[in-house]
Amino acid sequence: MEISYSTRLKLLYGLCKAETQPDLSLDIESYDVLEAATFISCYLCFKAIQVSERSPTDELVEDFDLLGVYQAFAMLIYTYIVLPLANESIEPAFDYASVTIVKSLFAQLSEDQLVEIIESGDHKLRFVGNSELETWANYRQDVEKVLLAFIVAGTDENTPFEKEEMFPILGSLLSVLCESFSSN
Repeated sequence: MEISYSTRLKLLYGLCKAETQPDLSLDIESYDVLEAATFISCYLCFKAIQVSERSPTDELVEDFDLLGVYQAFAMLIYTYIVLPLANESIEPAFDYASVTIVKSLFAQLSEDQLVEIIESGDHKLRFVGNSELETWANYRQDVEKVLLAFIVAGTDENTPFEKEEMFPILGSLLSVLCESFSSN
């Protein structure tokens, strides 16, 4: 039985969320697919930060602009996760996702700082997304492939790999982005 892409996202959302909330209902029909995409984007960005051993707390003081890189990375993930939803006539909610992601990743910061991170991340995302340089085109393709592999691994028991195997790759992709925009 072939399942729709939106159903895969909702299933993956439930599985990822259950890691932190074991008593969560897995009634995937009740999940909102855009909320699922936003959560997965945040989840993957957090995992990438974690496996790459980056420290947003230190960067807050030493290189605040890198927080915008995390925002850009999470929004790049969101973009590639929601693009296939167009085939099901589901429109993405970029503004909602952007605000939700920044508040999830940096809940302890002030509203002014969150706005600054969103604006910085948006500029970086536009640069990466619009660049015609081969390096950035390859980078975008790599992100898209890893996300597809993650979604398939998380929702299809017949894959030869586990979704967790994508975390180090995402961490490497995040590090490339951080190095590209680092002011140090």
